[in-house]
Amino acid sequence: MPYIPHTPDELQHMLSVIGVRSLDDLFADIPASMRPKHYDLPQGSSEAAVCTHLERLAAQNRVDGISFLGAGYYAHDIPKAVDALAGRSEFYTAYTPYQAECSQGTLQAIFEFQTAVSRLMEMECANASVYDGGSALFEAAMMAVRSTRKRTLVLDAAVNPFWRAMLATYTANLGLTVRVVPHRDGVSDKEALLAAVDNTCAAVLVQNPNFFGVVDDFTDLFAHARSCKAFGIISVYPVLQAVLKTPGEMGADVAVAEGQSLGMPLSFGGPYLGLMACRKEHIRQFPGRIVGRTTDVDGKTGYVLTLQAREQHIRRAKATSNICSNQALCALRALIHMSLLGPAGLVRTAENNMALARYAVERLTALKGVALCNSAPYGSEVTLRLPKPAAQVVREAMARGGTPGYPLGTAYPGMENCLLLSCTEVNDRDQIDELAAILGGLL
Repeated sequence: MPYIPHTPDELQHMLSVIGVRSLDDLFADIPASMRPKHYDLPQGSSEAAVCTHLERLAAQNRVDGISFLGAGYYAHDIPKAVDALAGRSEFYTAYTPYQAECSQGTLQAIFEFQTAVSRLMEMECANASVYDGGSALFEAAMMAVRSTRKRTLVLDAAVNPFWRAMLATYTANLGLTVRVVPHRDGVSDKEALLAAVDNTCAAVLVQNPNFFGVVDDFTDLFAHARSCKAFGIISVYPVLQAVLKTPGEMGADVAVAEGQSLGMPLSFGGPYLGLMACRKEHIRQFPGRIVGRTTDVDGKTGYVLTLQAREQHIRRAKATSNICSNQALCALRALIHMSLLGPAGLVRTAENNMALARYAVERLTALKGVALCNSAPYGSEVTLRLPKPAAQVVREAMARGGTPGYPLGTAYPGMENCLLLSCTEVNDRDQIDELAAILGGLL
């Protein structure tokens, strides 16, 4: 609860100074129908009573049990050093470098973060991050629209439906046409995507692994898009970039990702982290902050904000984005997390999670009526077809202490019996065996 330090006498004195008699007079210019009705609040409780009440409410959250829920947001082990370093007051209380000359530490951290993201994606440039994976996808699409001056986007239906919904919301009033290409049992229809991309398109947007967990190679699609003077945009799962063909190898123009899996806990929806990387030729259309390294008059290394094409710095109509902040504290956590794991640690994590997913498939497809949704390669997430509605199975399994995954019928009509299951290092083989026992009793 907020602590209001002003006494009634102090409030009356402030009101008299500005020439009104009461708070109601202060807000007299606001029509009565638009004023809040809750000024007359009941008598407050004590601090201890309020804390006890909130703790009882929080205790109703289910934090026990096993979970194989992914769908774009993943539980990973986070080294304790991430909290210890990112929580230092130098970073925690001063993470926005509005005055670059006073923020060399933060600017250097962002520069190193950009370098790490560029290397992870094998792309030439990265920015200081945006809000989340969905807004990163939108910003990439707008880069393509500005660069090509075309207003049609080709969007794979196998892209995360949450991010597709964000893209639809952001572009609803911009006069853009979004062509959604249906998937085939969870597999991106590359032939249909190739056919949909022509000289009228600004970009084609895909995901790898896609929302159903399927791993693919979009090299030919991006080459075709480039021949049509369109952008190839790909959304990726950062953890698996250590072992999969990267956006740079595929020839993507822009790569984006939800960076939550790099050092951020699942926290009721955020704050999370949007990663963005691109080819150098597109750098002038890149949104948000970009930090560069230079030398000062004494020859010492220094870090500066560069190519500042934000609305705070140039005319709004010419700005590349209206992003006036970023997720620098989250980006710092991602940098520390990647630095602690290193290339070898990222590879081990990815390979371990993929091995766990294969063990889960082996155990669960042994149950009567359970099968893979398709025969395509998959990473650490996979789609299973069940003999009954997945939403019902999830509800019943949660009552028994397990969350088996995401019921795909929620976002994809016709896939009501399909379940998206994710495995990370927090799910060991014992948990998978426990899940198999729970589902065996339900199916």
